[in-house]
Amino acid sequence: MGAQWKQKGREANANAKGKVMGKLAKEIMVAARDGADPSMNARLRMAVEAARKVSMTKDTIERAIKKGSGQLDGTIVFETVTYEGFTPHMVPVIVECLTDNRNRTSSNIKVLFRKGQLATSGAISWDFDRLGAIEATPPAAGTDADEAAIEAGAQDLEAGDDGQTIFYTAPTELDLVSKALAERKWTVTSSKLIWKAKNPVAVDDEAKRGEVEAFLSAIDEDDDVQTLFVGIA
Repeated sequence: MGAQWKQKGREANANAKGKVMGKLAKEIMVAARDGADPSMNARLRMAVEAARKVSMTKDTIERAIKKGSGQLDGTIVFETVTYEGFTPHMVPVIVECLTDNRNRTSSNIKVLFRKGQLATSGAISWDFDRLGAIEATPPAAGTDADEAAIEAGAQDLEAGDDGQTIFYTAPTELDLVSKALAERKWTVTSSKLIWKAKNPVAVDDEAKRGEVEAFLSAIDEDDDVQTLFVGIA
């Protein structure tokens, strides 16, 4: 796995979908602080595209943008907080949070990590690469993904789910490569910054892997947790 962790079956659960919507709205609000125009703000554009893919309404998206950019009264200010640690059986994990109350988030994370192990800043992330990741579908069967990667300026690629390709870029080139792929008629379905494990840990025992999945699911349920990046093979 080694990149963004996705909870199994979460899309099939209405409550889980509501949590996804909430996290995306929060990401839109944070991104909008750097400008309310998605065409001029790459992070906001990516957040809006992600929200549309889960059928967030136009009104909800616009309200989140206005809240984040200070156009509405009672604007909530979120900050990014990152935690590093190990799940049970020593699988490395990076937890990215967006919170309006750092103390609350810190307290919750400490409780959630009781079955794992919290680490200091940098103790885990050194074994991950910070990259841009673009999931895209080719314009036609047989399209050469390697050629597209070279032409668009991607650093690397690998096969994704459902016939998609994941293109990896330097963080600063994420938006540029995403646009270049779209110009070549690739359909970009996701474009984000990730942490990708350099040395994913193999957990082959079914019971142990189940413990890891349960641990990650519990963390992902927390409202302040935005994204999990897990170094598991």
